[in-house]
Amino acid sequence: MAQILVVDDEVGIRELLSEILADEGHQVLLAESAGEARRLRESHRPDLVLLDIWMPDTDGISLLKEWAASGQLGMPVVMMSGHGTIETAVEATRIGALDYLEKPIALQRLLATVKRALRNHEAAAPRELSLATLGRSPALAETRKRLAQLAQAAAPLMLRGERGMRPELFARLLAAAGAPVVEGHGMMADASSDMLVRASGGILFVGDLSLIGRAEQKSLEFLLARADKHKARVVSYSPIDVRALVEKYEFDAGLVARLSELVLKLPALRDFAEDVPDLAALILVQLVEARACPPRRFSVAALNALRHHRWPGNLAELDSVVKNLALGALDEDIGLEDVERVLAAHAGSSPPPEIALDRPYREARDAFERLYFENLLARENGSMSKVAEFSGLERTHLYRKLKALGLPVRRREEN
Repeated sequence: MAQILVVDDEVGIRELLSEILADEGHQVLLAESAGEARRLRESHRPDLVLLDIWMPDTDGISLLKEWAASGQLGMPVVMMSGHGTIETAVEATRIGALDYLEKPIALQRLLATVKRALRNHEAAAPRELSLATLGRSPALAETRKRLAQLAQAAAPLMLRGERGMRPELFARLLAAAGAPVVEGHGMMADASSDMLVRASGGILFVGDLSLIGRAEQKSLEFLLARADKHKARVVSYSPIDVRALVEKYEFDAGLVARLSELVLKLPALRDFAEDVPDLAALILVQLVEARACPPRRFSVAALNALRHHRWPGNLAELDSVVKNLALGALDEDIGLEDVERVLAAHAGSSPPPEIALDRPYREARDAFERLYFENLLARENGSMSKVAEFSGLERTHLYRKLKALGLPVRRREEN
């Protein structure tokens, strides 16, 4: 049967629920505080949590928010309270709670709720990585604000950015809570109204446009023409500019114009490096929750090393690195040495970066300079004095150049 964690500061409630659930054949874990609940949640990964709202150290709503923000809400949670209100129940379900039980809890209501929660948990799909709780960096915070603003529109939106950015994660931020996000890339050849029905009220996302051929373009035109009827919004992604889509990839100019009624440039991962530790931790938690690897956690030094890496492969590279660390680390704690080992292996197999030669001279020059200084900064571990010496630029000129290129400037050398 299932393993159920009961969290309540009242010993009588804990004992009563434990007896009832044990009689039903379940294994029961008991916690009298949020701190103990955290420990048991991490060490046992229960199938269901019955969580009291009012506790002396940390209330249940705050603990629920904490689990949701850290990617640890991989199990159903049912809230319990003897002093609850409708507003509290609504807030709990908005955060991620499955249901709400009011004390004193009726036996049949308890058993029915537990049965339903466990059934839903077994049928639930693995949780996807989300950017919804992130935004320490100005670049990602601004992008989320712009997406929230663009979510109010219905026109097709084209996301632009470097390869490896996993643009579907940004597209999901455009969908209202509970609305579908249907990824159409790979199914364009068989596109039909059924795809729009599944995306009704939500987002139909079309991945890398540079990989779509002429036949698939016809399917995309079919979907665009009927999207409004199904209240589905078409969001696409392109790693190259709209002019290159037409001139180099034989895209129909009219179709590109319709897809790009609205355009948003996505920041590269190096532009929101402050969020890398949180992203890496979320990816690792999901692997642990899915039992794809043994229990793992990052050391502070390991997270700092990940933050300072340049990530030429963006989010796709980060995902690959974390998976390598999760499966290849010998200890439960992933340390700095593990990160250095995996990053060195990735660096050795990384393809050479591309320089776009189909841009105006000024844009091509800026792209080359940005790539040049990114590689130099990474090689010299961010040391401004070494970068200045190697490049032959005076320090003040170097600072101005890096700032103009949008690259991080370390004003004080670190030991």
